[in-house]
Amino acid sequence: MSKFAIEATGLRKQFGEKTAVANLTLQVRRGEIFGFLGPNGAGKTTSVKMLLGLITPTAGSARLLDQPLGDRLTRAKIGFLPEHFRFYEWLKAAEFLDLHGRLHQMPKAVRQQTIPELLELVGLQDRAQTPLRVFSKGMLQRIGLAQALLNDPELVFLDEPTSGLDPLGRRLVRDVINQLRQRGTAVFLNSHLLSEVEQTCDRVTFIRQGEVLETVALHEVQTAVPVTLRVGQPTPQLVTDLAQFGQEATLLVNGRIHLTLPQEDVLPKLADWLVQQGHTLYELTPQPITLEERFLQIVGDQSEG
Repeated sequence: MSKFAIEATGLRKQFGEKTAVANLTLQVRRGEIFGFLGPNGAGKTTSVKMLLGLITPTAGSARLLDQPLGDRLTRAKIGFLPEHFRFYEWLKAAEFLDLHGRLHQMPKAVRQQTIPELLELVGLQDRAQTPLRVFSKGMLQRIGLAQALLNDPELVFLDEPTSGLDPLGRRLVRDVINQLRQRGTAVFLNSHLLSEVEQTCDRVTFIRQGEVLETVALHEVQTAVPVTLRVGQPTPQLVTDLAQFGQEATLLVNGRIHLTLPQEDVLPKLADWLVQQGHTLYELTPQPITLEERFLQIVGDQSEG
């Protein structure tokens, strides 16, 4: 068994003269929470549809759970929550999940055990007999998540899973995703809420115009750490001397100094040097680069809307 849940090489999708996806090449490990980021019109939805076998690639190849795209037995091991879902609003919550359980050919006894567990997992245990037509957008999002997990999948695609949720709902979804990681389930997460992605994902890939730009591990030791420091009576000479520790040392109008260090373990050395040089150190604050800043650095300003 391969260590990868998804392997895609050179996937391309052409609609007439329009190229929706130019060159999608990526790997998602089993048990990994993988973020898929890009501006509107970058080809994210088309990419997901190709990986799910809903549309056929123009070129390239991919494997999901060691099998080629579209394999029917493999589809039974995959969960999917689309961004724009349409559920049968006349069904009650438990009936809706039971219907999908029967579509998965789950035995009745398994459905009777699994459905209450999933309703509790997404915080809807007291809504089992409530028709979906009276559900709020957030409640529909959560019942959709339960549906995506109904078949105990090995790989889950979540497209904007927290877009309609309040902060409590978003935390619930994060908790569910963390449980999936612990069970070894791979999650392919597409979201515009970068703060959620930053808290949840192990790695993210950035795409633009249907092509992968860069893949970043979010929890590695960060290199190039920006810091802000404040000392008593800073001087231009001090700013010059700080060049030995990093780059881009700048004296700001408020008396603070901004400096970019090559790595985090330089911080103690910098603090010791400042004290030895007779400076009174009032502040030395690392300022890690946020995912939003990385997004802007990598993707740039060429977003389409």
